[in-house]
Amino acid sequence: MSDNAVDSPEFPGLTIGISGPARRSLAHRLINLGLKLHGARTHYIRPGSTVDVSMLDGLVLSGGTHVAPELFGQQPTVTARYDARRDQTDQRLLADARQLKLPVLGICRGAQLINVFHGGSLCQNVTPLRIHTRHRPLLLPMQRVRLVRNSRLGRLMHSPAIGANRIHSQAIKHLGKGLRVVAVDNDWFVQAIENTGDQWLMGVQWHPEYLLYHAGHRRIFSHFVHAARERKLMRLNEADARAQA
Repeated sequence: MSDNAVDSPEFPGLTIGISGPARRSLAHRLINLGLKLHGARTHYIRPGSTVDVSMLDGLVLSGGTHVAPELFGQQPTVTARYDARRDQTDQRLLADARQLKLPVLGICRGAQLINVFHGGSLCQNVTPLRIHTRHRPLLLPMQRVRLVRNSRLGRLMHSPAIGANRIHSQAIKHLGKGLRVVAVDNDWFVQAIENTGDQWLMGVQWHPEYLLYHAGHRRIFSHFVHAARERKLMRLNEADARAQA
């Protein structure tokens, strides 16, 4: 499939929801670009939105503020910004997407929220726990990430290890139900998760939108868009079957 799929019965138009803060940033414009490069339209979802998820073909949960620790049974142990409306909105979006089996891609905070939604927990500040990895934020892919080969992410990256950036201080601690770890850094902090069910769901701790110049990180978006297109075709076929019944 080419990067610029046209609308046709074989390649129907896609609308991907991008959940983010009230004000869009450069990161969200780059996510938008990463999706449009592969033929998808986008709809930006702000905190408190009541968007009808059934009108979407996929969902991206972007980065941003810390996930509120109350959601995973803790009290705040660090000084951080929280966004309760966004937490609530993202949880509703995940619930609706799971019911509809829509593909979901979580980026940084989005991966953490996915884990919490599935009953997992987070470490509120991994920075002082780092031994073999850099303490300071990295926008360039200078962090080594090791991948599980027989995973969705491992197959699309074409390599057992990749370079990634790092802008987070929270990280996944206890894994949520129905998820598996598919990438770790040199301190064994979780860098990517996938689900074990039939819904396409992936969370990456780094920011692939800042690495669109790298073919492997672009493939995260292309694989996600392909999954959204496959799910849309399946939904269209199911609707046709109901109409003919």
